[in-house]
Amino acid sequence: LCFDLEGIRLGRLGSISLLLLCVAPKLTYIIDIHILGNDAFSTTNSTGISLKTILENPKIPKVFFNIRNDSDALYSQYHICVDGIINVQVLELATRNSSKDFVAGLARCIEKDSTASGVTKQIWQHTKESVSQLYDPRKGDRYDMFNERPLKTKIVQYCKQDVELLPTLWEVYSRRLRVPSNGFWRSMVREATQERIKLSRSIHYNGQAKTKICGPWDLDNIKNSREDWNNDVMMWGVNAGMILDQDDNWVNTTQKQVLKSSVFKLVAVF
Repeated sequence: LCFDLEGIRLGRLGSISLLLLCVAPKLTYIIDIHILGNDAFSTTNSTGISLKTILENPKIPKVFFNIRNDSDALYSQYHICVDGIINVQVLELATRNSSKDFVAGLARCIEKDSTASGVTKQIWQHTKESVSQLYDPRKGDRYDMFNERPLKTKIVQYCKQDVELLPTLWEVYSRRLRVPSNGFWRSMVREATQERIKLSRSIHYNGQAKTKICGPWDLDNIKNSREDWNNDVMMWGVNAGMILDQDDNWVNTTQKQVLKSSVFKLVAVF
């Protein structure tokens, strides 16, 4: 499930206009939060499942590009504590071979890494530029066009295309992280994502802060975390005869011979 939110000054001081939900490969729902309000999140189906329970369920993976302001808005306005989040922006940073000082924006990731066709990317770029003329106050208009009904066709297309390209990015970055040697970076991504969510709920969070372009790790942090990871591999993997489960938690196993031959692939290289 891939999600995106659109709104006015998205965060605790703004409002959510639309929630986009893409069920891969390309079944997309546009949920009108501006009209439905809390009912959009609290209404349940015959089994008692609501959008709120899905967003809060840690066992249901949910893909967002950058969870911070979305989490801020959902928590502040609708008391939703998101969990089970896959933060694509952090995935990209973890799999990047170059500097990790600054995070990349969605446009950069799509241009550089999306497996979508060249034509699809051109349409995406054209729509992005066209719609920015409609809602960007710096270009003579206003952001509340997301709240106008009926929605303009261009606005609908603009909203859909971002969330529909998220699966292509998730697949590229997650494939890179699946190899055993990237266990360290998988753990770093999980920790950074949880820290982003925690920060977004704090009273000190500023969704417009210029420091948001900075990555979650500096060189010292990466070095120290690698040392801790390698120590865990030796302690739990080699000495205690444990292996990593699908969530990279150490668990007991009877397959110690398999472990001995593969555990060193998990050691993070400096």
